Formats: sequence, C-alpha cells, structure tokens
Amino acid sequence: MNVLVIGSGGREHALVWKLKQSPKIKNIFCAPGNGGIEKDAKCVDIKADDIKGLRDFAEKNSIDLTVVGPEIPLVAGIVDCFEEKGLKVFGPSQKAAQLEGSKVFSKEFMKKYDIPTANFQSFSDMEEAKIFLENKVFPVVVKADGLAAGKGVIICQNKEEAEQALDDIMLARVFKDAGNRVIIEDCLVGEEASILAISDGNQFVVLDSSQDHKRIFDDDMGPNTGGMGAYSPAPVITKEKMVDIALNVIGPTIQGMKEEGAIFKGVLYAGLMMTSDGPMVLEFNVRFGDPETQAVLPRLKTDLLDVFLSACDGMLHETRLEWDKGACVCVVMSSRGYPGVYEKGKVVEGLSDADDCADTVIFHAGTKKQNGQIVTCGGRVLGVTSIGNDIEQAIAKAYNAVEKIQFEGCFFRRDIGAKALKYKEELSEKRI
Repeated sequence: MNVLVIGSGGREHALVWKLKQSPKIKNIFCAPGNGGIEKDAKCVDIKADDIKGLRDFAEKNSIDLTVVGPEIPLVAGIVDCFEEKGLKVFGPSQKAAQLEGSKVFSKEFMKKYDIPTANFQSFSDMEEAKIFLENKVFPVVVKADGLAAGKGVIICQNKEEAEQALDDIMLARVFKDAGNRVIIEDCLVGEEASILAISDGNQFVVLDSSQDHKRIFDDDMGPNTGGMGAYSPAPVITKEKMVDIALNVIGPTIQGMKEEGAIFKGVLYAGLMMTSDGPMVLEFNVRFGDPETQAVLPRLKTDLLDVFLSACDGMLHETRLEWDKGACVCVVMSSRGYPGVYEKGKVVEGLSDADDCADTVIFHAGTKKQNGQIVTCGGRVLGVTSIGNDIEQAIAKAYNAVEKIQFEGCFFRRDIGAKALKYKEELSEKRI
C-alpha cells in the first residue's frame, strides 16, 4: 500500500515511524515532513493546509490511505475534500472537527450530552465578559474559542489577570480570529491526563493513557506551550477510571456527535482533569496529541495501519490493541524563546550519538536539513523518546539521550515523568 501522512511535527514523525513498521506498506510519504522524517518517508513539498495540492498528490500517486496529523486541515475540511474524490482518509469530517475548532461548540455539546466538564460561560463581547468577572470566584480559566496551537488557555488567579487575558485575546488579538469569542470557566483542581480513542463512527477503541506537561518550566510553572514532554501510561488513570472515562466521556461523545449528524471517524483526544468528583473534560481535540503520540505509539504492538483501515471501513469491532507493559517517556527539546518568539537556524549536534542509545528514538519536530546539517526551524525541535521496563528506567534512558544533543539556546524541562514516580513511591510505602 501507499500511505501519505500530512504534517511536519513530532507527532507526524511518530506516526510515520510506527506505520513504517507495517509489512503491508510499500511506500510512505509525508507532506511536508521535516529534517528527521525524511529518513523514514519520502517528504513531499506540499504544506499541510494546501488541501487541493494534497488531494491532487494523493490521486496522482495512487495513495491508498491518507493520515491527517494536524488540526488546521481537519477543521478546514480536508477529509470531506478527499472523500469527494473517493480517497480513503483517516480523520473526522469538517463538521465533526468542530469539537476542536470551536471551544464554544465543544462546551455546549458537553452540556447538552451530560459529559462532565467545568461550569462555563461564553462571550463575544469583551465588556460583557468583564462584567461577568465581577462575581466570579477565582481562579478562573479564560480560553480563546478557536485554534491557538495549544496556547489559547490562560489560568487567571485574580480579576486583574482575567481582565488582562481578555484584553490580550479580544483586543490585542494575540490569537487572531481564534479570539473572536472566549470562554470563562471554573478552574478544576486535580491531575491532568490524556486519553486518545479511535472511532469508526459507531465503535471505538481506547489507547493507553498518557500525561502531557503543558507549562514551559519545571513544576508546571510559566506559560502554556504545545507540550514539553509526556509519558505513558499515566498511573493516575487506573483500570476503573479508564472504564469510567470510556462509559461517561468517550462513548457519549461518539454517540452525541452521531445524533448531531456529524459522525465521528478518527482520533478523539480527551484532555482530562482527574478531580475528586471524577474525570472532567478540559478540552477535546480531533487528532493525535503532541507529544502524547510520541509516548504512546512506541508501546503499541498492534499494526497501526490495520487500526486506521478498520476505523475507515467501520470495522473497529474486530480490533484489539496490544501494549508493551513497560513505560515510555518523551522529553521535548525546544528553542530559546519558545513559546514566544524563538530562534531558528541553530545547528543540532549529537543526534547520531543519541540515536545509538538503547530503546530510544529521536522524533523530529522543528527541524530541517540545510547544507547537509540538521538545523532548528521551530519552537519544539525534538522529542527524545525512550522505553523502559518501568517509568524510572524510561526517564533515565530519555535524559541520557537528551544530554548527548546540543544546539544553541536549547531548553528542556528536567522533570518529565516525575509525577508518575510519586505513585511508585506511594506503593512502596504501602508495602512497607
């Protein structure tokens, strides 16, 4: 088979890397790809939002399956465009992609179908939003309605911070049109986790759990980013909680979208807060998470191509996922300045030494090849990913590889996976 993966980040590199392991794939392409993906796939110089160009490429090159990585083309309707030409594509329709494309739609949907989430109010008028703040108990969360590359969520500890967030989003337009509307919601307390499920529109399978690290600095300090690292599985998600999430979050969402006339095929990402009242949805995404994908897919034993094809063909009821029983950790190495204005064009050194580390793979995100060298071209540059028998071993392996890589202005968190260690410590204390 010929397969096309759309996108250029670490998530897409992980998808290409995993799909390449399928014996059924003859050729794998990635558009546009990056400096590391080109080792595993034939990179095609077509941007991820050039829907017509991508569709023409798929037709001319007899692509049997297209896998869409990023959210922008999904929200823009790439799946509908491909299917109009009879092309098989893995991802939700434009109507179903509203779950990520509009936080207002998503929150109203959750309210309608009794899916647990924080209390909220939406606004298109900034002055009305500020009046609403007068009687709020803080902290609150202010969210831009549209797509903001994972950065449109601001936790505000007081009224002044919330008003500043509204000014930034709705007046200064820091997230452009994504800030035409905002949501103000209660701030949930607990530990975050990510659950990815694959649906064929009727049935679904849930992937093993993971936990992202959204803040730029250690101990979850500083502004939100697209994600500074992840690990899988997340011990905060027990088997009982996973059943709860499947029954009360994933299932009702798939069924609710069907009732809305927006059959959901593809990946449903539920960003959750594990509260004392149970799992609560922070947000829905309609594609694989980044960097969660880099931590989850290395543990998957099942042929990913088979899973995607079953979802496209409405045959997921025949699918059973098998997992490595160990743990996986992904540490993101970023450019100086990220998540704000960041530096580019820095030569990345030490990649071959890191690649030689046992049970480790380097997923490229913001890289390109220039004059025979790998240089930085994005905020998040690499996802250094390792598998271990347990979380402690996976952390040690990942950071061992990280230390072998250098580029000017390189930054990374040093506490990826630390939250998982506390569960191991608590278990040891109970045994004593």
